Amino acid sequence: MLFSALVAPIVYVPLDDRPVTRELPQMLGRIAGRPVVEPPRALLGNYLSPGQPDAIIAWLNAHAPSGARDAVISTDMLTYGGLVASRVPNVAYDGAFFRMRALAQFHAAHPDAHISAFATVMRLAPTGVPAIGPAASFFAAFPVWQYLQQYANLHDPPLPQEEGTAAHLRALIGEPVLQAYLDARARNVAVDRILVRDVAANIVERAVIGQDDAGAIGLHVKEVQTLQDDVVQSGAGERITVEPGADELGMALVARALARGVGWQPHVAVRYSMPDGADQRDPLEFAPFATTISDLIALCGGVVDDAAPDVVLYVRVPSTDAEHDDALLVAMQADVNAHHAVAFADLTFLEKTFDAQARFAQMLIDRGVAGRLDAYASWNTDANTVGTALAETIAAGVGRRARTYDALAHAEFTFDRILDDDVFHTRVRPDLNATLTANGVDDHTYLLPEVAEPIALRNSAQLHYAAFTLAPVIFPGYHLAAFSATLPWNRTFETGIDARLAPDVR
Repeated sequence: MLFSALVAPIVYVPLDDRPVTRELPQMLGRIAGRPVVEPPRALLGNYLSPGQPDAIIAWLNAHAPSGARDAVISTDMLTYGGLVASRVPNVAYDGAFFRMRALAQFHAAHPDAHISAFATVMRLAPTGVPAIGPAASFFAAFPVWQYLQQYANLHDPPLPQEEGTAAHLRALIGEPVLQAYLDARARNVAVDRILVRDVAANIVERAVIGQDDAGAIGLHVKEVQTLQDDVVQSGAGERITVEPGADELGMALVARALARGVGWQPHVAVRYSMPDGADQRDPLEFAPFATTISDLIALCGGVVDDAAPDVVLYVRVPSTDAEHDDALLVAMQADVNAHHAVAFADLTFLEKTFDAQARFAQMLIDRGVAGRLDAYASWNTDANTVGTALAETIAAGVGRRARTYDALAHAEFTFDRILDDDVFHTRVRPDLNATLTANGVDDHTYLLPEVAEPIALRNSAQLHYAAFTLAPVIFPGYHLAAFSATLPWNRTFETGIDARLAPDVR
């Protein structure tokens, strides 16, 4: 393996500018000792404001590092301007079609680079925002987005007992808006089919089409089937998959590029907290946990291997009782003490109550396990959570094998996840939402600046205190050196955290 393959930059076009999609892939590169280079943040848009696909294409053509050996590209950003922009009918198919040609252009300019791409099948609900301020003119603002979501979750076509509901919802939505929504879905499927053809033509080496937030029933079912049929007919079925997920796909493909750079196929064992864990399913995804997890392991370049693993992935599933929690923690502690690489994914957020999740996280901290994990993740869909944990542990494994491992960057990634996934979502976010509601703001999906500013300060203060308190407990010998926190999309669904650690002076 040439040394240049270990340190050559990875070109990365993110799904949008959220920390989980933009910053975490860069942090993976720091852990492994390999730079991940993105377009300027100003080109990526912000929430309801789309990114600038044409400027990003210009950046790819003129400013992407010439020595790049890998590229990981979101086609939603490349064609529409990001995930939220992909849910609205603003971009015509013709424009998206021509923008997709940028993949072939990049391939021609970088013939030795491995190009990976990720796309999404539109989720059933449009982006939900209240009809206030600038959001009032956004596509299908409240209450229309809720009617569209209800309509899209019916069978396609509606069952006889659903026909009355479907007719009522169509009337509430209005024909022009409903047709615009359906046209946007059809456009997205047509663009995703171009990606399948690009893989078959060897323009793209590996691709994944993720089904964003949708269960087993709805308008997406035929779309997924169409794409799966295309994959089979393309003959490139081993190099393109259709699977649940969205936000984690970029991280998974960056992890795959990192592993490929050192010639490593990670072997991952999966241990569930309950005997039926593998068969449970996220209601926002169309496959059981075992299928989603095995697909993600493969997407990251790995293979499931319960007998001789490089990494042990522990998965805490809903309805885990105290007895099984104790057994899970004992097993994790034993593996950590044996210096095995241990990744942890807590999927109990699906229960919609966070007390048990917070308790288990506190047990990991109290027993000195949290800071010794290779990865921690516990928020959002099971694909998001597992994909994040797998990507982190693979980045660390790559760095160790390449002797470019950055232990401090690894600790900061884990600390970021504990602060975000646990502290923010189980403690701080409920407080922010309660504070907003007490002040007459019931919709927390889009906050006007005068409302967002004080709530963002409250968020920052609480997270800063938690970071200052937890840093030396989770990572003995280290302290919090710098900290900032934001609400990057002026809503309470996610936070942005920059927590820097430094060794204590002896």
